[in-house]
Amino acid sequence: MRKFARIILPVGLIAGSVLIVLALVNAANNRTPDKVAEITRALLVDTIPAKMDSLNLSVVSQGSVRPRTETVLVAEVPGKIVKVAPDFVAGGFFKKGEMLLQIDPSDYEAALKRAQANLASKRAQYADQNARSEQAMKDWKNLGKQGEPSDLTLRKPQLAEALAGVKSAEADVQKAQRDLDRTRISLPYDGLVRSKQVDVGQYVGPGTTLGVTFSIATAEIRLPLSSTDIAYLQLPSATSLEGDNRPPVKLTAEGSGISGQWDAEIIRTEGVIDESSRVIYAVAEVVDPYAVLGESTQAELKVGTFVRAEIEGRRVENVFVLPRSVLRSDNTVLVANEQSNLEISPVEVLRSEPMVVYISQGIEEGDQVIATAIDVPIPGMKLTINEKPGDSLQSSLDGTQIVGASGEQQ
Repeated sequence: MRKFARIILPVGLIAGSVLIVLALVNAANNRTPDKVAEITRALLVDTIPAKMDSLNLSVVSQGSVRPRTETVLVAEVPGKIVKVAPDFVAGGFFKKGEMLLQIDPSDYEAALKRAQANLASKRAQYADQNARSEQAMKDWKNLGKQGEPSDLTLRKPQLAEALAGVKSAEADVQKAQRDLDRTRISLPYDGLVRSKQVDVGQYVGPGTTLGVTFSIATAEIRLPLSSTDIAYLQLPSATSLEGDNRPPVKLTAEGSGISGQWDAEIIRTEGVIDESSRVIYAVAEVVDPYAVLGESTQAELKVGTFVRAEIEGRRVENVFVLPRSVLRSDNTVLVANEQSNLEISPVEVLRSEPMVVYISQGIEEGDQVIATAIDVPIPGMKLTINEKPGDSLQSSLDGTQIVGASGEQQ
């Protein structure tokens, strides 16, 4: 009996364990799993509302301020410099007609007096010969001679010689007066001295450089423009003399201790395409750049200043101005529709710049243009629009000024 229990009991325990395991497995297989709710994930994006606008396009260029009229002063007569004006220094301003330098005039004053004395003598000789000629005609008539007297009788050769002497003497006086005037160095404009190269006591000969000056009435800036830039501008023709079409220009300068803004206008184009750079130069003019003539209320604009120029261009109607980053390489933009689903919209680009893009067709007023970069956009993709995108989107439009019809920045 004990032997039977020792054999049967273990077998029963094993069989019971197997039955329990089978029952548990069967119960697990027949159990229905709990349903898990599907979670739809939406992509968080920043958007910019599309706003239609009408504005003037602008083109940005740059160049250096230079004088329109510049003069290299040279001596026309020899002599020693005896006077130098206090303003004849580098950076000195001078008035129209003001004497800048005086070459010793004593020799030229003496030459003028000699020429004037010689002229008086020649005129007296001419008067004498003229009187002799008239007396010869009277004598001819008083003697009752018939016909016309000869030229020799009337002393016409002597009269012609005396007249030639008068004219020669008059020319000598004019030359002496001109040489005397040339000892006084002045200019026919208000200007500024760029450089001074002589001083008191120095002897100069004809052709000696005395200094360099320029007019302060106007200054010019040569602005290079590409063929693409010209398409957005209304420039005056190089062959037109009317000058009616003069686009306004806003000049700015920053750095090297110089900063400010100045108003200018395009007055002409040079009419020649540069062979190396393939650009054409437009010339902007600033009136009274040093603000000393009373014709300008702007700040001083020094010659040589490097400036950035924004030229007002053609006016366009009903365009959308958006950050350049929203435009994809295939000329499409991503839009979030009313159901917050992604759409890909082909657009017509009027103009593309490094910072902004001008779109004429393809989107509508109020469309939410997606500003967030999406590597693989799928139409219909679910989106979540960020309600507070921050200032980064608006700042992406900064750096390119949009000029309105009135000339004010929009």
